[in-house]
Amino acid sequence: MSEFESVITRGMTPVSEERREKAVLVGVDRPGASWPLASSLAELERLVDTAGADVAAVTTQKLDAPNPRTFVGSGKAEEVAELARAHAADLVVFDDELTPSQQSNLEKVVGKDVKVIDRTALILDIFALHATSKEGRLQVRLAQNEYLLPRLRGMWAHLASNRMGGGVGSRFGEGESQLEVDRRMVRKRITSIRRELKHLAEVRAIQRESRYESGMFKVALAGYTNAGKSSLLNRLTNADVLAYDKLFATLDSTTRKFELPEGREITVTDTVGFIQKLPTTLIEAFKSTLDEITGADLVLHVVDASSDEYEAQIAAVEDVLGQIEAQDLLRVLVFNKCDLLDGEQRGALKARHPQAQFVSAATGEGIAELVGHVARVASAQDEHLDVVIPYNRGDLVSVAHERCHILSEKHEGDGTHLVMLAAPSFAGLFRPYAAEKDR
Repeated sequence: MSEFESVITRGMTPVSEERREKAVLVGVDRPGASWPLASSLAELERLVDTAGADVAAVTTQKLDAPNPRTFVGSGKAEEVAELARAHAADLVVFDDELTPSQQSNLEKVVGKDVKVIDRTALILDIFALHATSKEGRLQVRLAQNEYLLPRLRGMWAHLASNRMGGGVGSRFGEGESQLEVDRRMVRKRITSIRRELKHLAEVRAIQRESRYESGMFKVALAGYTNAGKSSLLNRLTNADVLAYDKLFATLDSTTRKFELPEGREITVTDTVGFIQKLPTTLIEAFKSTLDEITGADLVLHVVDASSDEYEAQIAAVEDVLGQIEAQDLLRVLVFNKCDLLDGEQRGALKARHPQAQFVSAATGEGIAELVGHVARVASAQDEHLDVVIPYNRGDLVSVAHERCHILSEKHEGDGTHLVMLAAPSFAGLFRPYAAEKDR
């Protein structure tokens, strides 16, 4: 993977050390779009800022369908070129994915001194910037190469030219200095990356399986990017997971133990954030990470209550959960950042989503109620047991305290008398020691 070292090195360079580029954003308003164009472009602007550039201008066009040659109309393409020249822009960012031919044609119109990228390339660029673990970096590399494969003819030369010395849209493919890189070489890299990811996925699966076999109740945090999942994990478990007010601040899943008030231990896993128009290549590349969601007993769908587009964000997350076949898992909506709402807004939100939990990871508001709800769900299928554990089986008493809900405990002549609630995965350990009246 040495050919990709410059990708990672460059990708982890603090943006503050580089000159911030200027970008022109281009959006198309099409009938039946799931998001208002203004909201989608506002999010695109945040993505551009996260990648290290400033928005110099925004232009839009209403179209029934994209132009097959230039995505926007030919006249609008010329207007985009004029805007780029007028603002001395370094790049033009389209809010939708461009085909290889559309990108190539737009580059000819805009000029060789300006990069043309789409939303997918921008998200891949941000992922390259934020990937820290070995698995995360490999997942990003895989997605980048699969994105680049159909764009080789124009994209390699585009990336290797002097004007691509760095900046937004250039944190993938940077290691390539040979213009003659062909599809066979890229396919070879994809195969190599997949092989290494498969090995890491097997290691992750073993770790995950050990957690499953432990019988612990497993909670996964899922949600739109920047909904506050990492902050919520920190609040629940006193963890020190990175939590920034940035899109995709964290990519790697993090699992922490958490003790419920009843004494039972559970695991809570933070996962990568979702976004509308999340590239399919990323969903596939991050499959092993997203498996942390599919293996959970309960999914806390964390929502930014302060967002004007929270309903659309919920729909975007549900769409991805469907793609990874997690739509049938038990889920609870958790509205975070409720401290940013006034009384009227809170009332309206609770009336609209009466079954949801309302919290603030920043202030701790509602956390106790959320923990109580998780505890009720965790114990919903528990078996009521009345057992006497011999004194020579102190290990079972320890398991009971760590994994079960102890209702009463007495030390008697023949052992420790426990009345408790045990998950089905543990109940079998204790049934042989049922008190006489239960035998």
